[in-house]
Formats: sequence, C-alpha cells, structure tokens
Amino acid sequence: MKVSARNIFSGSISAIVPGSVNAEVELTLAGGDKLVAIVTLGSIEALGLAVGVAASALVKAPWVILVTGDSGLRFSARNQLTGTVSALAKGAVNTEVALTLDGGTVVHAIITNEAVLELGLTVGSPATALIKASHVVLGVPA
Repeated sequence: MKVSARNIFSGSISAIVPGSVNAEVELTLAGGDKLVAIVTLGSIEALGLAVGVAASALVKAPWVILVTGDSGLRFSARNQLTGTVSALAKGAVNTEVALTLDGGTVVHAIITNEAVLELGLTVGSPATALIKASHVVLGVPA
C-alpha cells in the first residue's frame, strides 16, 4: 500500500496501557526512539497489537510542530522528539524540515517559511518535534 503520510516509522510495540475506551501504545523505532499512539481498544483487537508485534506509525508532516530553545513552556503533546535539522526544502509558502533524531530516525515537518525564520532553523540546528499521540496512526503488515 502507498500512503500520502510523509512520516512512516517502523518498529515494534514495546508497551500497551489500556484505558476504558482507548489505549496508549508505545512503538520503539529501529534506532531506539519511542513514539506513542492513542488508539481505540477495538483497534488493538482488530490489528492484533501486543508487545513485541511489528508495526508502523504514520504521521502527516503538517501535524508535526517544531520548537527550538528552552522557552520554559511545557507542552501537552505526548511525543517530544529532539534532534538536529538535517535538511530544509523551501517552497513558495512552506518549508519541509527534516529533523534527524539521535537514534537516526528522520521526522519531517511542513511549516511556513516565516516560522523557519522565526525559529532560526538552519541545517545543523537543534529542534524538537511535537506530535500529539492522537495524530499517530498505527498499521501492521497484512
């Protein structure tokens, strides 16, 4: 299957914390980075999700928010992934930013050109990707 999501992360499920309706599913990526998704209990059953199962996480690049520096702010986004800007592809209005995490995973974000300037993003600069757990879609091999 081909998908339009720019970010496709592969890994294995390392934890599941069930709730009354939803569950928090932690996916450990190849480089050791962790990504958390919130899915329904029905999805856990339908996909056969369990600790140790291989899975992929999909996140559209416009859903990724980038922050820089230490503003002293705390964020509600469950996934806060810090890395280094490894590429910038500027368009007429937006820029695609590639952020390489310490474990080697690359996260892609689409932000405005103005935001790139305001954040001072250049190749080699540190940044953090914020991804809400509810924006992470999980899939398993058919």
